Amino acid sequence: MLSFRLTFVTLSLFLTSWVTDSATHWDDTQLLKELKNNLNPASFTPGSCIYSWDFSFDPCDNLFSDKFTCGFRCDAVVSGTTRLTELTLDPAGYTGTLPATWNLPYLQTLDVSNNFFSGQIPDSFSNLTRLTRLGLSKNSLTGTIPSSLSSLSNLQELYLDNNNLQGPIPVTFNGLTNLKRLEMQSNKLNGVVPSLSSLKSLYYLDLSFNFFTGGFPSTLPESLIQISMRNNSLSGALEPESLRNLNSLQVVDLSANGFSGAVPFALFELPSLQQVTLSFNQFSQVEVPSYALEMRSGVIAVDLSDNELGGFLPLFPALMPRLSSLSLENNKFVGMIPTQYALKTVFPEAGMAPFERLLLGGNYLFGAIPSPLMALEPGSAMVSLVDNCLYRCPLSFFFCQGGQQKSFQQCKRFSRFIP
Repeated sequence: MLSFRLTFVTLSLFLTSWVTDSATHWDDTQLLKELKNNLNPASFTPGSCIYSWDFSFDPCDNLFSDKFTCGFRCDAVVSGTTRLTELTLDPAGYTGTLPATWNLPYLQTLDVSNNFFSGQIPDSFSNLTRLTRLGLSKNSLTGTIPSSLSSLSNLQELYLDNNNLQGPIPVTFNGLTNLKRLEMQSNKLNGVVPSLSSLKSLYYLDLSFNFFTGGFPSTLPESLIQISMRNNSLSGALEPESLRNLNSLQVVDLSANGFSGAVPFALFELPSLQQVTLSFNQFSQVEVPSYALEMRSGVIAVDLSDNELGGFLPLFPALMPRLSSLSLENNKFVGMIPTQYALKTVFPEAGMAPFERLLLGGNYLFGAIPSPLMALEPGSAMVSLVDNCLYRCPLSFFFCQGGQQKSFQQCKRFSRFIP
């Protein structure tokens, strides 16, 4: 009996000593072990982070040694223990699933992007209350986006792009009030895009290459600098009221959707806007201002190609002082090419950026080519006038190369659409 008691005391002292001497909190070590155990060992390549993880040694005590070369960061916390504050895996092609239970209360960054994680996003991510960055990009994750992510009130960056996620954006995402960057592109998400109006710090939003339906959100955060919703199934009119307060917006890409009606002139009046891409939609006209125009727009590039735009070419793009790239290809514009377009391309006024890219092909423009364009030197600007109804656009002119003009019959048949 005495021998048993001595053995028990010795074992207890050993365990107490091991726990005391271990720099890494037990919960954190268990999570790292489970993460490694959930992965296919065949995906561990020599030199990768997880390949080196040897749990016969303490993780935080041996970080950056040959026992734990990389993959996480440890910091001392108020309680005197050492906790995981960052878990960032290298893009080594790890295959497997994420652990089901995450109890890392001091974790600030979790990034496993550019690997082959499969399965669903764990609901227990909601326990990571100090998390500011969550990166799950470019994996093979499936299922829906758990609404429990909405409890991550400190989250600033969320990357869910390039996975196989389905379903809608949880309406509870409006609770992520500190979120600055949200990327969900290249998934299978659907439903209506929520307003996200309470995300007062959001400056970057990418929902491209999904299956979202409905219209453009009526309200979006005024803090947005870049919006991309290209390649979805969005439709309806682009209402000026939904744009007026986006005073910080610099880039908007809504291409490859089903938007229709007029392209609102209010878009070009946004004070910070630089790039507009609305190609491959069903817009039928470009709204022009009804008042005397003094263009102060800072827009540099506009792409309205491959729509249903008709009528005469609008004059205001030639008056936009910084606009250097304009694509109106493959629409139904008629009439003559305005002389202002030619002058801005070849002889711009002082303080006016020239058209370095002017694409007008694939319309029903007719008449003579404006004489200033005839003086344009090859290589000085990219100009395309092919596939129109222009009088004398021989292939000897570089801006007529790459395609013929429309036939007389095509142009005559379309002439009834001239306003």
